[in-house]
Amino acid sequence: SESAKKISVCPVLATKNLGFYFDHRLSMDDQINHISQICYLNLRNIRRIGARLTHDLKVQLVHAHILSMIDYCNSSYAHITEKNLHKLQKIQNNAVRFIFKLTGKRKWTSISPYLKELHFLPVVYRVKFKTALLVFKCINNLAPKYLCDLISVRDTKRISVRLDNDFFLLKIPSKSNFSRTEAAFIYNGPRTWNSLPYSIRCKADILEFKVHLKTHYFNLAFSETC
Repeated sequence: SESAKKISVCPVLATKNLGFYFDHRLSMDDQINHISQICYLNLRNIRRIGARLTHDLKVQLVHAHILSMIDYCNSSYAHITEKNLHKLQKIQNNAVRFIFKLTGKRKWTSISPYLKELHFLPVVYRVKFKTALLVFKCINNLAPKYLCDLISVRDTKRISVRLDNDFFLLKIPSKSNFSRTEAAFIYNGPRTWNSLPYSIRCKADILEFKVHLKTHYFNLAFSETC
């Protein structure tokens, strides 16, 4: 139509959709910087009333205003740069220091024991957790169809000498020629799922799956400190 011909489309370096920033290189730099800005602002506001808050209230506020921001659409953070991953982890570390009043010389204390005490997964495992959970929903038809269509279970032969650990794995598409594509859900989802133990992959109940999945990643994250 004539009206459609008059519409001009101008390219931009970054755009926002559903609260998530996409840059032209899909590096997630703009999104991470945006999250950092909001989280540090929220943390600064919470600190103003920190002296009047109990430990449990601090944890609740960190969940509501810090971790919720870090976890939003975080399955998209697969294969982000170490620099961006460090930015997100630094936000979580500062939130934990606020909860336990780690100031002064205690500010440089190792954060791992405190993360473990709070049962907070480090950021890298929070990303893996969300990805694995999304794959579970796809397999069990709990996710949108456009995502479910990206996931398919690998066929097994009728006569097979495979161990139980080799069953219920997903197909991984052929390797792409573009390294950035490896971060796409169609590649990263099956890869993350196949790395899970069979005892977790075979779960049918979503609540049971989430409990065992978090325990698995929790043990991986803090195995060196156990």
